[in-house]
Amino acid sequence: MSGFFDELKRRKVYRVAIAYIVASWALAQGLAQVLPVFEISNSVIRVVIALLLIGFPVALVLAWVFDITPQGIKATEPAPSTPAMSRRGRRNVLILLLVGVVLSAAAGFFVLPHAVAHKIDKSIAVLPFENLSDDKENAYFADGIQDDVLTNLSKIGDLKVISRTSVMGYRGKTSKIREIGKTLGVSNILEGSVRRSGNKVRVNVQLIDATNDQHIWAEDYDGDMTDVFRIQSELATKIASALQAKLSPSEKENMARKPTQVGEAYLAYQRAHELQSSAMEDYSQLKIGEEMYARAIELDPKFALAHARYSQLESWIYHSFDPSPARKQKAVDLAERALMLEPALSEGHLARGFAYYYGDRNYEAALKEFAIAQQGLPNDSEAYLAIGAIQRRQGKWTESTENLKKAAELDPKSSWPLQNLAFNYQMLRDSAASEQTIDKALEIAPNSLELWGLKVQFAIEQHGDFSIYERALAMFDPAKRTSSAGPALRSATGPAPTDFNAAYVEVARLGVLMLQRKFQEAISVAEKVNENAITGKPELICQKYGYLGVARRYLHDEQGARRDLLKAKEIAQKQLADSPGVAARHMQLAQAMALLGEKDAALAEAMRARELLPESVDAFEGPQITENLAEVYSILGDATHATEILDGLFQRPSSLTTHLLKLQWVWDPIRNDPRFQALIDKYSAKT
Repeated sequence: MSGFFDELKRRKVYRVAIAYIVASWALAQGLAQVLPVFEISNSVIRVVIALLLIGFPVALVLAWVFDITPQGIKATEPAPSTPAMSRRGRRNVLILLLVGVVLSAAAGFFVLPHAVAHKIDKSIAVLPFENLSDDKENAYFADGIQDDVLTNLSKIGDLKVISRTSVMGYRGKTSKIREIGKTLGVSNILEGSVRRSGNKVRVNVQLIDATNDQHIWAEDYDGDMTDVFRIQSELATKIASALQAKLSPSEKENMARKPTQVGEAYLAYQRAHELQSSAMEDYSQLKIGEEMYARAIELDPKFALAHARYSQLESWIYHSFDPSPARKQKAVDLAERALMLEPALSEGHLARGFAYYYGDRNYEAALKEFAIAQQGLPNDSEAYLAIGAIQRRQGKWTESTENLKKAAELDPKSSWPLQNLAFNYQMLRDSAASEQTIDKALEIAPNSLELWGLKVQFAIEQHGDFSIYERALAMFDPAKRTSSAGPALRSATGPAPTDFNAAYVEVARLGVLMLQRKFQEAISVAEKVNENAITGKPELICQKYGYLGVARRYLHDEQGARRDLLKAKEIAQKQLADSPGVAARHMQLAQAMALLGEKDAALAEAMRARELLPESVDAFEGPQITENLAEVYSILGDATHATEILDGLFQRPSSLTTHLLKLQWVWDPIRNDPRFQALIDKYSAKT
């Protein structure tokens, strides 16, 4: 046999065998990555592997017979031989062929079963369930069933589950399953319908493979209101089994747990949760949500989940609308009650985390609660979003950005994670990334007043560009949309404005008109602002009178200016009395006082604001308070302190830009100071 192996070496068969194996492996791996992108079946990969296995012994024989030389492919020169050696040569070729066949067969035995096996992608989106009830008001009940099924699935760590906000946009739409799967980044879709008649409920569901639009299974579930939780649990368990997801004992226990035994309490909870999810910016609707949560708890005082969600709603209202001590305490009490009823309730820990975060700025305690919540809610984008929001306040910008990206991945059709991500890029002065992220968010929510406001803000502060403002104004201002706007803008995107939105737009217009030094137009707009529509946001009313006072001063109406500035001061004092611990309210009062020439009182309020919210405590909102302090110094004509503060802000994350320094009227008192001009020149050059 030594002669056989010597011939293998001389004829370079070893080298060909190794090259063939390496090339075949690379080809198979490349096809496995590329073919799914073009929706080509896995069977193509299996055929290619089979052909490569068949070709292996053929390649070995060809390597024995032929050789590659500088003159081309030629028959391999035979070794000096006798008749006996010639017979051994033919025998060697047969041995080589047999060895190649055996090796290919052995490789095929191990490789092909894996290539043939269908790899289960453990990702799923639960589309809105169709309401088939005679009473169309039961739509929220169908949404509640869908939401609870989705929540049960999201508690399974071995699954990727898309968040609720990303799937609700498909309600009533006839998009193709494959398209939905691609958009949401999942391989499986659950769709269904709910019919409720009195106390009887029928739920029909079907699980679909989004990669080929084929049904995996379909089921009908019948029962009464008390059976809803059993149905939801069975559904989640069956889906997990179909997707071969591993269920831990705690996950099984969580899915089997019934949040309440009282049907009417469950209905009230569903209605409240629907309002909480869909009307975050509508204070009047959130108040109705409060009433429904209170009703659910009244009907079932041991309804821990209702307590937790109610607490989270109170924290949000405290954060966004009413930062009063009473509401802050209510959020804490509800969260603690939820955890007392069910210590392991993930939603209870989520609620307690928000109470720590929004209410106390106790970031470490909040992060501990969110970490516990994440263990039970591994697919909940809200936890990632909250953690990312806290991390940026701690100055951990890289970690924050990664968590916000993860939240956007889990909730790909929600603009909220993207909006928060854009804030990060804004603070880091990555203008391209902030603008691209806002544009991506606007693709999801093209009618969002808030997103268009940010697009306008970024264009002005990063480029001094007012063209986006004109475009947005044509969309959201009723007068513009019906007159001066072109046909495309009139018909395209502007939503019918609510009273609040209309007033919000007018106050935002005021700010831009002040940047443009259109003071007379600013006064005309300000006088039309409907204050009754924005009573829930008193800071907007305060802004209105502050702008009025400044505009009148530029137009040399000192008496009118003083009247409006005194009104702004009065509103600021009142809102501060309601919430004395809010730094922004102290700063708003400080600015009104500075404009009235009350130097000592203005500085005292501004310093109090910075004490309440220093950058060491909040690296996200703290820089804005610091910038406001510089504005107070500027209004008072103190260029030394103002420029020193501004210089520091340019050297760390903040939203301050040189375009704002050039445009904002607040810097006019120190504009001609050489130090201020040098600051603009210095950082304009760096930009």
